[in-house]
Amino acid sequence: MEFYSKVSPVFNGIKYAVPSPNFCPECRWIRRASHRNFRKLYHRKSDFSGAQMISIYSSDKPFKVYSLPEWWSDRWNALQYGRDFDFNRPFFEQFQELYNAVPKSSVNVSNSENCTYTNQSYGSQNCYLVFGNIENQDSFYSHILWYSKNCFDMLYSYSCEKCYECVDCERCYECKLCTDSTSCSSSSYLSNCRNCRSCLGCVNLVNKEFYVLNTPYAKDEYEAILSSLKDPNVLLDFIQKFNQLRLGLPHVDCISHQCEEVSGNHLFNSHACFDSFDLLNSENCRFCLTGGNFKDCYDCMYNGAGQELSLEALSVIGYHNLFCKDVMGSSSNLLYSAGCSSVHNCFGCAGLHQKEQYCILNKQYSKEEYEKLVPQIIEHMQKTGEWGEFFPVDMSAFGYNESIAYDYYPYSKEDAVKNGFNWYDLPKEALECEYQGDYYKNDLPINEVPDSVINRILLCSVSGKAYKILPQELAFYKSMDIQIPNKCPDVRHMERMARRNPRKLWERKCGNCGKEIRSSYALDRPEIVYCNDCYLKTIY
Repeated sequence: MEFYSKVSPVFNGIKYAVPSPNFCPECRWIRRASHRNFRKLYHRKSDFSGAQMISIYSSDKPFKVYSLPEWWSDRWNALQYGRDFDFNRPFFEQFQELYNAVPKSSVNVSNSENCTYTNQSYGSQNCYLVFGNIENQDSFYSHILWYSKNCFDMLYSYSCEKCYECVDCERCYECKLCTDSTSCSSSSYLSNCRNCRSCLGCVNLVNKEFYVLNTPYAKDEYEAILSSLKDPNVLLDFIQKFNQLRLGLPHVDCISHQCEEVSGNHLFNSHACFDSFDLLNSENCRFCLTGGNFKDCYDCMYNGAGQELSLEALSVIGYHNLFCKDVMGSSSNLLYSAGCSSVHNCFGCAGLHQKEQYCILNKQYSKEEYEKLVPQIIEHMQKTGEWGEFFPVDMSAFGYNESIAYDYYPYSKEDAVKNGFNWYDLPKEALECEYQGDYYKNDLPINEVPDSVINRILLCSVSGKAYKILPQELAFYKSMDIQIPNKCPDVRHMERMARRNPRKLWERKCGNCGKEIRSSYALDRPEIVYCNDCYLKTIY
């Protein structure tokens, strides 16, 4: 309540208090996430020029969509859609009409080259189907990958190079199928390892070399074991032994590095961050997810460029922004706004990006007029029960199954609709489109696979969806001695997601000392879970 008081806006010396939430943290997260399409891309035409483009919005969405250069150009102005506020109608109803009228940007990509098939990309080059793509090069099929080079099929990993199918890894080189490992190289099937080199199937090791299943070997013995894994039957037996080893050794309650006073999981260089997940360089936060440089924020998510004193914000950059989504360019003092960039002191605005300020529903006001009218709107929203609530789920531009919420909570269509979410069904003509593809049998050694495989349309062994092998992809597989996958990128992504713990905490006791802890391991899971102190004693 102290935070809500601190963040509450003040107009003419009067504080307009933000009320306590009506939803639990998990439901608040799902509500915000339902407004974010990370990974679904569509072919469509620009409503500005008619040019063909890639977009996160399907062609049947009820609003105009412009290509990136068109959206950022000065050939149109979002202020032309401005309108008066009607005190006889709810705010959300009026905002939705404005939001649907203002053109949208096809994707969120900036300062990037040859990254057409990506979204939420910044400062990257030559990337394909990478989402949450920050300063990467030559990387493919990944989600939340930052500062990495020549990586494929990655999830929540940072500063890696030549890595494949790694989850929650940092500063790794030439690693395959590793999880929660840091500064490792030339290794495969690692779990919670640090500074390991040339290791296979190891768990909780630090500063080791030529280890297999936590057992040391001579270099020639190690290489013989590594070579034997090319036999599918030997590999299957090895994976079973690795999983048994992983379950038999302790897991830490919260993965955090260089942190103080934190709770959640995957927290780095942060202080006083509670009930939070996947944060870097943050402090004094709660209920925050996937971002960096958060300070004094609650219920904020998906931001790597910095945010301060904000509440219920989805992909927002700047200072003191409340109940906003998709706001870029260090904006400040925004309330209930979406799709804006580098704007300040605005209420209920959409698509503003030419440094506007003191706007309400995209209509320009003077500072004095703005500070008089906004309090009246807040009082109106208090009466309608809208003040203090994020945009409702039925206001999302996407179907629930298009949103990132579906990756974490894969509701059926029936359950999603029952809970008020939108659902997107592909048009009939898309469902009727059939590919003459074939299922790939990866029975050839990768060095014997002909280059002609890049000309084939392959069908996923799980979903039946069509996919292709790109030339860069084939070259990577051959350089890393990796078999061509027989599953499409979407299925591979969901399998990586299953390797992560849920974003939820359970009260439990340390498996060694009995201390009360909060962990993302549910009570009915088979893993042995230690508090941080006991865990460190076992590995050092």
